[in-house]
Amino acid sequence: MAMTNYRADFPILNTRINGEPLTYLDSAATSQKPQAVIDALVACYQHDNANVHRGVYTLAAQATDQYEAVRDQVAAFINAPQRETVFFTRSTTESLNWVAQTYGEQFIGPQDEIVLTVMEHHSNLVPWQQLAIRKHAKLRYIGLTSDGQLDMDAAKRLITAKTKLVAVAETSNVLGVTNPIKALAALAHQNGAIIVVDGAQAVAHQPVDVQALDADFYAFSGHKMLAPTGIGVLYGKLDLLKQLTPAEFGGEMIDNVTQQTTIFAAIPQRFEAGTPNISGVIGLGAAITYLQQVGWSTIEAQEAQLTERLLNGLLKMDGVTVYGPHDLALHGPVVAFNLNGVHPHDVATGLDMAGVEVRAGHHCAQPLMAYLQTSATVRASVMFYNTPAEIDRLLTALAEVKEFFQS
Repeated sequence: MAMTNYRADFPILNTRINGEPLTYLDSAATSQKPQAVIDALVACYQHDNANVHRGVYTLAAQATDQYEAVRDQVAAFINAPQRETVFFTRSTTESLNWVAQTYGEQFIGPQDEIVLTVMEHHSNLVPWQQLAIRKHAKLRYIGLTSDGQLDMDAAKRLITAKTKLVAVAETSNVLGVTNPIKALAALAHQNGAIIVVDGAQAVAHQPVDVQALDADFYAFSGHKMLAPTGIGVLYGKLDLLKQLTPAEFGGEMIDNVTQQTTIFAAIPQRFEAGTPNISGVIGLGAAITYLQQVGWSTIEAQEAQLTERLLNGLLKMDGVTVYGPHDLALHGPVVAFNLNGVHPHDVATGLDMAGVEVRAGHHCAQPLMAYLQTSATVRASVMFYNTPAEIDRLLTALAEVKEFFQS
């Protein structure tokens, strides 16, 4: 399949780094933004800037209408059953913390079990760890198979009648593997538990259907899917949301306040205290529109080709260790690797000199690093706006780094 070049839609990709063309391969950390999203942010401040859900004047009504239209757009994007099940946060991290501070505080008790996986980002691990400490609950971790997939046999043993909550990433930010959320949800529900899904690494790369997944909560961030930073989304099943007390209190999340009592607003507004990130929401809407214009078939096909080129190139190179599945069919657009005998930071610095931008470190997944028996890795992550030439530039630069350190 011939690839379509989308670089012209992303102004930053025309810049140079250290005198070399920018080769941006860190979209798993944050994606670049197309001109359409940048234009939407500018237009928001130039033409529609007013607070939402407050003023009765025309400008405020326009801003509110645009803000709420994006809620409808997000609900359709993830196939949420009702718009009320979608509310806006600052990030995936805040969304997951919100679930821990509301559902976790209300329904997790002493000796209850919370099941995680060893591949979780700290955002989907530390909140549950801290909740377990506060509530005297127990954490259980699902390990990996020899090829880097989630060990579902272990999952069946660990998810039991004692389990109250299962928290899992749909796609690993290190291994690139996509987990069987629907099967995990079935295990959780069969045992009376709920499932909380970290979708940060999934929503920009594949269709997400929260009803088909049967996720009880699903969290993601805008900045990993072409939108601005500082905007996140949390979806929750309506029957669960109705049971929860808000995590934050203040303006615009109330129906009536007296000196001694408060009646909260209806869902979802009761969960959005204070002035929200209005421009971020508008930018998120523009990002969704852009992704839908490109189309999932194009996005998935192009990223598969780029990932195959990257994975095969690394596997053919002597002295390189690739973590996670080596089978492309099991691999998303994130590849973690190490150059034997060379610290990942040194590799990343060498690549940076060639204008190739990758991530090096523990990727906010230190328990996974310990499980893999390494302290850090290099991570290259692709998106549909990358090109085969950029993958080749990475592989060429890596070979030069290898020669430098091993000569």
